[in-house]
Amino acid sequence: MTFSKATLLLSLLFVFPVIAAELEWQAAQPEYAWSFPQDHWARSGYRNEWWYFTGHLRSRENPERRFGYQFTFFRIGLRPELPPLESQWATRNLIMGHAAISDLEGKRHIFSETLYREVSFLGGFGSYPESLIAWSRAPAGTAGTWELHWNGEGFDFEMRDQVQGIAFQLSTHPLKPLVFQGPNGYSRTGEDSRAASQYYSFTRLATQGSLTVGGETFQVEGESWMDKEFGSNQLAENQVGWDWFSLQLEDGREVMFYHLRNQAGATDFARGTVVSETGEVQYLKPEDWRIQSTQTWKSPETGAQYPSRWRITLVRDNLELEIVPQLANQENRSRILSDLYYWEGAVTILSSSGERLGQGYVELAGYGTGNLLPSALN
Repeated sequence: MTFSKATLLLSLLFVFPVIAAELEWQAAQPEYAWSFPQDHWARSGYRNEWWYFTGHLRSRENPERRFGYQFTFFRIGLRPELPPLESQWATRNLIMGHAAISDLEGKRHIFSETLYREVSFLGGFGSYPESLIAWSRAPAGTAGTWELHWNGEGFDFEMRDQVQGIAFQLSTHPLKPLVFQGPNGYSRTGEDSRAASQYYSFTRLATQGSLTVGGETFQVEGESWMDKEFGSNQLAENQVGWDWFSLQLEDGREVMFYHLRNQAGATDFARGTVVSETGEVQYLKPEDWRIQSTQTWKSPETGAQYPSRWRITLVRDNLELEIVPQLANQENRSRILSDLYYWEGAVTILSSSGERLGQGYVELAGYGTGNLLPSALN
């Protein structure tokens, strides 16, 4: 998604302060000349980049056994060019992986992560037209690699963490064409035109493969959402967090919207997108929707208090939605960076009368006093 991943990367840059202000990074541009499929691969010269997948899966053998999942690779730019060092450790990027499974029947959420330098034996990024887009070694204690590939139509990816007891190997293909988030994929995150990224999505991907949790392996199928984003510019100093929604409605539409919060907790900047059943895109401004948080959930691990249910009105469509988490505790807590945490979870979409209208994912960051995410923006 948009600003969330950018700020997540900024939190790492706060921990790894190796980027000098004078280094020249490419900035997002309204007139960026897209080229597909090449732009699915890494875009060198930009400071931050990520490939982000979330989805809803069910067991083929037992459709009542349902799961949510997240898989993300981040490229974190340290320098625009490789430093002039005669060392195997010399690098210009870090690669970070985040993955999670929400076992909805077992009522448990399990998170895994990797963080390595971009060097030949730890992780890196492929080049078009090879199928490999990004890879990293698995977490400590697990053999093998995490990988993301282009399969000619969609994306294949896999992860494993034997310590946490989770794994998945999934293959996707698009049910709807790629869409740009913002005109020509130029996604704003603030009033300053420099606060922006290049951003596109596959809003509905058919997904199948295998998933392992709690010692059981399931053959699964379902639908996913994919975001690709790259850029170089930080958010405004007063922006300390965000709420981001990706919603797949059963009538064939998809909705994405986000709002960035300032230090007072109010909306500082917001944008959104509605994709019709046939793929037409409508860009939303803040006045096009209303959102109200109606419940909260407090993490027993971090003490962060998150909104946990929402009432949303799409004004132009005269549509009211109730967004309900499928599991209260879907907080991702880093073990590598102890103060890095955020809520990333599967949700159900209901009508005001309780009728099921669809499913989606919500990401919440900047909640809690110890979080590195808002600290990185100050």
